Amino acid sequence: MDHAIVFGASGGIGAALADHLATSHDVTRISRREDGLDVTDETSVAYVVGRLDRPVDLVFVATGILTPEGHAPEKSLDAVGATAMAQTFAVNAIGPALLLRHIAPKLSQTARVGVLTARVGSIGDNRIGGWYSYRASKAAANQVVHGAAIEIGRKRKQAVVVALHPGTVETPFTEGYVAPKVAPSEAAENLVRVLSSLTPEQTGGFFDYAGHAIEW
Repeated sequence: MDHAIVFGASGGIGAALADHLATSHDVTRISRREDGLDVTDETSVAYVVGRLDRPVDLVFVATGILTPEGHAPEKSLDAVGATAMAQTFAVNAIGPALLLRHIAPKLSQTARVGVLTARVGSIGDNRIGGWYSYRASKAAANQVVHGAAIEIGRKRKQAVVVALHPGTVETPFTEGYVAPKVAPSEAAENLVRVLSSLTPEQTGGFFDYAGHAIEW
């Protein structure tokens, strides 16, 4: 069976992704809760990823935070604070960059990698402002994914590395957020279907849960 890795496998979407993939893949579930993974600490990332002893065919990075504990998304510039913004970037942008750095050498020639970001990270789609730290951190993550896709594609020309928007999913992450939501199992099915359907020519792109390209 192909080998799949889910980073953030104890979270709502991550757990659903791991469960869904387990029907067709040999799944390694990695999380802070079970493995002590701290995506903001390179030593932790290097240690956890370094224990993987065989090639990886499919990767989902399902780590991330909406805000640091005790903070809320900024509705105005007056609410922006350096500490909270730095913590958000550490998890949402630097974290995926470190994971991609250390998992890249372990990818198979035809590997598929999906990094969960968010539509609100699209600069072109931002028409209402606000949510400065979250938006900016996800935009930064998108840039990391795009660059990583180019580099990984030089040695693995059949690989697919993309940023994915899962939609609004019914998890503790979205509690209090007023919007139509889907169950984690449905979101996982959508994401796996999209990542499986993309071609190497689409690597480095940004796609939603229906497979539609999102503007940067």
